[in-house]
Amino acid sequence: MALFQRAAKIFPLLLLHFWVANLVDFAHADPPYPLCSNILNQNSSFQSNLNILLDSLRSNASVSKLYDSSNGNDPDKIYAQYMCLNYVANEDCRTCVTLATDHVRQSCTNNTEAIVWEEYCQLRYSNRRFLGQLDVSGNLGLDNKRNVSNPEHFRPVVNQTVSNLIKKAVFDESANMYATGEASIKDSDRLHALVQCTTDLSSADCNTCLQVALANLSSCCSFSRGARLLSRSCYLRYELYAFYKGETDESSASEQNLGTGKSKKRKILMILIFTIISVLLVVAVLSFFYFCLSKKKGNKKCEIKSLHENFSVVSFLVMNTNCLNVFLTGKNEISIQEVQVHSIGDPSSTMFRHQDFQGIDGLNVGESGFMDLASIQAATNNFSELNKLGQGGFGPVYKGILADGKEVAIKRLSSFSEQGTEEFTNEVLLIMKLQHKNLVRLLGFCIDGEEKLLVYEFMPNSSLDVFLFDPSKRAQLDWRRRINIINGIAKGMLYLHEDSRLRIIHRDLKASNILLNNDMNPKISDFGMARIFASTEGEASTARIVGTYGYMAPEYAMEGLYSTKSDVFSFGVLLLEIITGRRNIGFQKSKNVPNLTTHAWHLWNKGNGKELMDPLLSDSCPLDEFSRCMHIGLLCVQEDAIDRPTMSSVVLMLKSETVTLPQPERPAFSRGRFTGHDSAIPSDGSADGVAISAASPR
Repeated sequence: MALFQRAAKIFPLLLLHFWVANLVDFAHADPPYPLCSNILNQNSSFQSNLNILLDSLRSNASVSKLYDSSNGNDPDKIYAQYMCLNYVANEDCRTCVTLATDHVRQSCTNNTEAIVWEEYCQLRYSNRRFLGQLDVSGNLGLDNKRNVSNPEHFRPVVNQTVSNLIKKAVFDESANMYATGEASIKDSDRLHALVQCTTDLSSADCNTCLQVALANLSSCCSFSRGARLLSRSCYLRYELYAFYKGETDESSASEQNLGTGKSKKRKILMILIFTIISVLLVVAVLSFFYFCLSKKKGNKKCEIKSLHENFSVVSFLVMNTNCLNVFLTGKNEISIQEVQVHSIGDPSSTMFRHQDFQGIDGLNVGESGFMDLASIQAATNNFSELNKLGQGGFGPVYKGILADGKEVAIKRLSSFSEQGTEEFTNEVLLIMKLQHKNLVRLLGFCIDGEEKLLVYEFMPNSSLDVFLFDPSKRAQLDWRRRINIINGIAKGMLYLHEDSRLRIIHRDLKASNILLNNDMNPKISDFGMARIFASTEGEASTARIVGTYGYMAPEYAMEGLYSTKSDVFSFGVLLLEIITGRRNIGFQKSKNVPNLTTHAWHLWNKGNGKELMDPLLSDSCPLDEFSRCMHIGLLCVQEDAIDRPTMSSVVLMLKSETVTLPQPERPAFSRGRFTGHDSAIPSDGSADGVAISAASPR
């Protein structure tokens, strides 16, 4: 009898576990998704102003999809805004905003800042003015728990479709920062996607917000059948069903009507099957206890191990009932779930599920690398001139010291930079995907209003040009150290061209973009002008020529054509500068010898290559090694791109003395600095905010 009493206690718990396991997945996905700041304001004036403002939002929600307002006076002034998705009817917008105001009051009592995302709208308020300012901190990524069976085909379709929608939303004025679209996928599926920005943003900020959102989704939800990215300034979503109304409105409605009957049948079937399974479980366990009783009568022990084994089987069935749910409901769309929720008090956080980047101790960093402005200001003593390391192409660079003493280099985008936002977004989205010991490591970044900052690992020895072109410091670069620098740069460029997941054209390789660590090991930096090539592409053109005209290949400087071979040309110039200690730019022996590369070629043909050697190397440099490096440099700077070696060949030639080198042809002529401008929006496509160009096979 004792066994049956135990069974009577176990069965209700077992059945409750079984049923609850099937309900959790549905409940876990439901909105709202609130984020509240850690700062409180319990002043009665603040609460009164907030309540009045929230009521104002509710009253306007039936007539406008986007509304912002403010109420009160400093220090208790409040700013607020809501945004409904454009496809939602006005009445549904009002209902959603009403829910949002109720939820934000319940979840974020007395908080100075808060945001809540509902199914069809978002609402936020703050004690600081945020209207018209881009904010991609604290993004929330939600993904479908069902994965696609063909991610290698699915992901490119998602990226291309969303990228096209971003262009439409940003550049088509009639789109009003909103776009939806469809695309065919294998197995008869159709992708449905939507992008939307708050219309108080500029076009450039809308583009940045959506590009960051797309990058976030690529990190958190690469294999998901559906996902959405919730940001303070924009919204991005894709599914394999028509979740929005628009051109698919009629078909969606018909499918929904058809689906109603099917849904009822599925529910009946689900109840029936669950009931059958429950009965079978009861019978199975009762049979087990009956078996034990019969064993006792035969004076045989009934091992508890059998009970454990039975419960293991039961647990297995319980854990796998999610599959049964999907089969019975027939829903692909039900399984949007939270990936992770971070407090708004950590504005650096973004919802990445699969992200290799690790935050830095002492700085407010989320998994994605977003950092808060206050921490960066503290690290740089509010961008003090004493902390300034130098001036880059798109703004100053500062040294920062974190709370734990860690040193970082912070690149601050100049507000006067014409192409600054594009280069900034480009550099962030690009370099965070690259991992190599000879590439500078991006630790994080910050976008806060007009401030756009990149945070890198600090290189205590500054850049190569500081040593190479300074008569006193150049003495620290003996031959072994210079060879190490040359090899490191070559390996870094080989990684960009051939060994990374992406094929990268740097387009601005020069001495000042080679940073040196404590051991004088080189790290390639400044990817603001880099471009991604597909694996089958080899050459492309651009209307906007940027870079340093002493390092630019002739086909790029004159025709806008760039490829891996244009980077090889820049490497060749840099190699010759390293072994000579002289700049290519500004070097002029005579009218017939306008630059370093031409001078080197003339000396090579005369058999007087030794004259090119840096006098400081005379005691440490073997002549045969110098001649080989000079030879490789001249091969890299040949006028015809076809004649130049690839970086893999360069690495091999530097490594092996047995490789026979061909005779170099005449190098190109170049000097000075040149920056062109786009005459129109580039015609080449983009992905992840970086231009993708079509050309010849890899």
